[in-house]
Amino acid sequence: MTDVAARPVTTIYRKPRSETGLWSWITTVDHKRIGTMYGYAAFFFFLLGGIEALLLRVHLAQANSEFLTAGAYNSLFTMHGTTMIFLFVMPASAAFFNYLLPLQLGARDVAFPRLNALSWWVFFFGAIFLYSSFIFGTAFAPMTPDGVTGNIPINGGPGAFDFLASSPNGGWFGYQPHAGPFYSTGTAMDYWSMGLQILGLASLISSVNFIVTVFNMRAKGMRLLRMPVFAWMTTVVAFLMLFSLPIIAVALFMATFDRQFGSTFFQATNGGDPILWQHLFWLFGHPEVYILILPAMGIVSEVIPTFSRKPLFGYSAVVFAGAAIAFLGFGVWAHHMFASGISPVAQAAFGLATMTIAVPTGIKIFNWLGTIWLGKIKFTTPMLFSIGFVAMFVIGGLSGVTHAVVPSDWQQTDTYYIVAHFHYVLFGGAIFGLFSGLYYWYPKLRGRMMNERLGKLHFWLMLIGMNLTFAPMHWLGLQGMVRRTWKYPEEAGLQTWNQVETVGAFIIALSILVFMYNWWRSKTHGEPSGLDPWDARTIEWMTPNPTPEYNFAVPPVVESLDDFWRRKYAEDEEGRAVRRPEADQVIAELEEIGNNPPQPIHLPNPSYFPFLVGLGITIISYGIIYHTTAWGKALIVGGALLTMASFIGWGIEPLEDEPEDHTPEHLEPAEAL
Repeated sequence: MTDVAARPVTTIYRKPRSETGLWSWITTVDHKRIGTMYGYAAFFFFLLGGIEALLLRVHLAQANSEFLTAGAYNSLFTMHGTTMIFLFVMPASAAFFNYLLPLQLGARDVAFPRLNALSWWVFFFGAIFLYSSFIFGTAFAPMTPDGVTGNIPINGGPGAFDFLASSPNGGWFGYQPHAGPFYSTGTAMDYWSMGLQILGLASLISSVNFIVTVFNMRAKGMRLLRMPVFAWMTTVVAFLMLFSLPIIAVALFMATFDRQFGSTFFQATNGGDPILWQHLFWLFGHPEVYILILPAMGIVSEVIPTFSRKPLFGYSAVVFAGAAIAFLGFGVWAHHMFASGISPVAQAAFGLATMTIAVPTGIKIFNWLGTIWLGKIKFTTPMLFSIGFVAMFVIGGLSGVTHAVVPSDWQQTDTYYIVAHFHYVLFGGAIFGLFSGLYYWYPKLRGRMMNERLGKLHFWLMLIGMNLTFAPMHWLGLQGMVRRTWKYPEEAGLQTWNQVETVGAFIIALSILVFMYNWWRSKTHGEPSGLDPWDARTIEWMTPNPTPEYNFAVPPVVESLDDFWRRKYAEDEEGRAVRRPEADQVIAELEEIGNNPPQPIHLPNPSYFPFLVGLGITIISYGIIYHTTAWGKALIVGGALLTMASFIGWGIEPLEDEPEDHTPEHLEPAEAL
């Protein structure tokens, strides 16, 4: 089919190409394989974070519970939040970005394939590094008043799972000075700060790659306002990461220097400022909310038009609203800090900014509803999850707007009302959107359909479980239940709703088991999808399913928004879609050409250097934590040498073999299909 498998081995850096096996996955630079690895890793951590949440819910189902020790409880809620944000939603979004962006742009791959692989391996080793704190981390009681470091492990006690207390325990937000060297001694929070630094580097690398891909690799004729909305949201999220991640990197460097090298950036007793951490963290943290939610908004903007059998209502408005959300997201960070003592002028300004950001969000919701209105709706599993996303996100958004009212926010701060709000936005929003995308694009991955009956059972169980879990948190918060509390007294009258929430959490867990069975069963028993199972609109569906390694046998020429749809449908005199007589023939020809390229296709060579660079960076990070020991210094030197040697090898390794008279595929004149 292609000459990809027959390349000669011309340098010592080249390894024989293998289509299958572990080595082929370690050395791959194929954006689809990298996206697949991101997806499976993200789902693994979703399960891990879910187990942590279930343990928390079991503990809180009983007043004055002794199921968990205080140390284990703190570690579990810290790692649950960190896992769900940095190890699930972000890499799950990256899985969609990696797999779909080149397909939606009509490209063969991303702009920098090996850089893409580096992003994956840095993330992979960063996740292992973070969770290795459960094995290698230590956490002790804080210093005594006379300045002597405590040496009593905080994980002693009568409860179960107390061994978990050696992992990070300062909250996913790492507030200083609580997470600093005085109150969080040991190495647990060092693993947290260094782990997030590594994960941030992975996201920063991928953001540059996606931006260059969008601006340089689009198919002929695909102007920016002909890109699918999901590709637009990928671009917006990439810019968000590019501008926000350096902020948290600076904060984490300062925290690491405080903990490891004796600086006092956040120690008020020595001239530092703990509030500085809050400013830096939330300058990143609020754009991070949109890094998490905008990919799901992009998915929903693809799914709803497909199953409403209508173009997206107000395409340009949806695109610009996404960009406006990202821009305004950098101007509302201090609404997380209304109770921190900032001035009344700042409180008023940030309260108004918080109200303003609801406007572009409302535009998106209005346009999704306008797309559904009078559409020929098909209630498939992807459509149900998208509708569920809109409904749950609206509820979360309405509770969020109340935080713009400063006196109201004062009452809600540090209560379960806040927990309810962001779970409606991030679980009911981001996770529902991601599942919609999984069901919708599953044929691209496997060439088969997922079972619709099981999919709908998954949806309804998750919807019921989510509302049982998070709706009562609003009421508990208004009744005064403090968030991050290890225990609550029986006389507070909070136990009943906590028990309801625990039941809801286990219903969510059941829904995930249904999804896992559906995924496993559909891999071999799912109905073959063909090329266009959903009667889709965008050009990624012009390639065969599962997607070939080369994506497009012939680079497409794009003539309009929703180009694939317009190849299949014309409009009558009243503007209604009418299927073209030749539509089925067009689909058959696309499938035939897609499986049988008319000419050899040259793709980038596999490389193991991204793997080695990611490993080297992680070894250095271990060395920094233990830099006062001889073997810690050895880790720093060894990791640095491995990283530098790998970059040198990377630099002299050819990206691809040079065939005779070869011109890059994206510059060749494309034949009309």
